[in-house]
Amino acid sequence: MKLTEKQRNVLRYIGTRCASAGVRGLIKTLRVKIINAGEFNKYAAENRNFVYAFWHGSMLLGWYLNRKNNASALVSQSKDGDVLAAILEKWNYNVVRGSSSTGGSEALTGMIFLLREGFTLSITPDGPRGPIYKMKAGAVIAAKKSGTPLFLAGIGMKNKVVLKSWDQFEIPVPFSKAVVVFSDPVFIDDNLSYEETDKIIIECEEKLNMLQKEALKFC
Repeated sequence: MKLTEKQRNVLRYIGTRCASAGVRGLIKTLRVKIINAGEFNKYAAENRNFVYAFWHGSMLLGWYLNRKNNASALVSQSKDGDVLAAILEKWNYNVVRGSSSTGGSEALTGMIFLLREGFTLSITPDGPRGPIYKMKAGAVIAAKKSGTPLFLAGIGMKNKVVLKSWDQFEIPVPFSKAVVVFSDPVFIDDNLSYEETDKIIIECEEKLNMLQKEALKFC
């Protein structure tokens, strides 16, 4: 059934008010195993800022895991982004609106400002439109310009519903096993050239894809 724009708006309205509790309740049923989170947890415990990146399709658990760490997030300016922004704000996120396709320059400036002010930054580097598993520059540039480390996290779920969307969005089945594999901190020298920075972005993309496969292997 094709929804009218009015029906979509009604669903978004309901979503902004109900989704936060529903997603939280779902995630609390999961059996989550976390691997190599020592440095990530150390930074969080010491209230030190960092950039934390995970793929768009795994965002539900990804956003949730960083909610207590003085977190901020980049969310697209789309109407669907309104729902996500409402969820994250209920999880005490400081939300920056924008993306690589809309409001990109302003969003990057906002992310760097928040990092310099001591917030952590959660970001889906292949969002909001893809291509899937292809890292855009925002996470690396924000870490580079703010002098903060970048943590990459692969997130796998054993039992899930995969939507037919560009990001193959994953909704975990209640009580399923989930595995999160963190990278060591990635430090990016602010003096790197454009070409050197572009190489780091490619390396981080490859690393995040490797972590994603590793997480799935442990599920």
